[in-house]
Amino acid sequence: MARDPADPRAALDPAGLSGLDIASATSRLAAAFARAGIADGARDARILIAATLGIAPARLLIEPERTLSDADASRLAAFANRRCGREPVSRILGWREFYGRRFAITRATLDPRPDSETLIDTALEIVRARGWTSKPLTILDIGTGSGCLLATLLAELPRAHGVGVDIDPAAITVARANAATLGISCRARWIRGDGAAALSGPFDLIVANPPYIARAVIESLDAEVRDFDPPAALDGGADGLAFYRAWGRELPRLANRGSAILFEIGHDQAEAVSAILSTTLAPGAPHHVRVALDLGTRPRCVVIEAQRSSCR
Repeated sequence: MARDPADPRAALDPAGLSGLDIASATSRLAAAFARAGIADGARDARILIAATLGIAPARLLIEPERTLSDADASRLAAFANRRCGREPVSRILGWREFYGRRFAITRATLDPRPDSETLIDTALEIVRARGWTSKPLTILDIGTGSGCLLATLLAELPRAHGVGVDIDPAAITVARANAATLGISCRARWIRGDGAAALSGPFDLIVANPPYIARAVIESLDAEVRDFDPPAALDGGADGLAFYRAWGRELPRLANRGSAILFEIGHDQAEAVSAILSTTLAPGAPHHVRVALDLGTRPRCVVIEAQRSSCR
């Protein structure tokens, strides 16, 4: 469970922050975060102080003598006590930067992680290698959540159009708002649905970041994930592979002759997911399966480049 902000090991009193300069406030927050078991608390402190003051974090170095007003202190204490309760900074702020763009998030959406940028990098590499940069691609994002995958691809590929599908209407609302912010609403369609069962293809590019945590493992996850990400966005069934099986069954009718299919995976799922997705394609249909690594050289997504003579 998240730590109660009233816990004396975590709580910060606004009165103790009012009048402090930026350096002193940073130290005060960092110490509180350390007591709460949070690593790199000074970084989080700087981000929250900058957000409180409405300035970029880099300006903290330019204005170290700036002091906190009573209103600043009250707002910062509220932020800091939420962080001491292990709520992620991104959720406190209500947004996460992903692939250089800001995406709003809520309790209805998964918090986008930098690891997922591997899927974007890999998709764009495929597009460039195939000479698709100026092609009016059709893109499908299954389980879209905040819409970060589809919206990023559409922002990077100005001639592409796409569909994002999610079972949660609250997530669709967030994705639609993010698309509007990025100016790509006219090229995106957002559909409430269970996986891709209600859709018909074909799509040139299919991407997904399904729930892939084995159910028994969820309780052992870091509190920032376990207590604040939507459970439905984490729970991949008994072995973590349920959604690869379910969504993979839709591939034969969603992919076209030259589709590229990219599914994010857990670090130890490459072999199992490759087998599941590969065998869902039409029997005998030629395809190439590979695994893309993230910056930490861990397996991060399975890529299937299908060559098909027909769609079913």
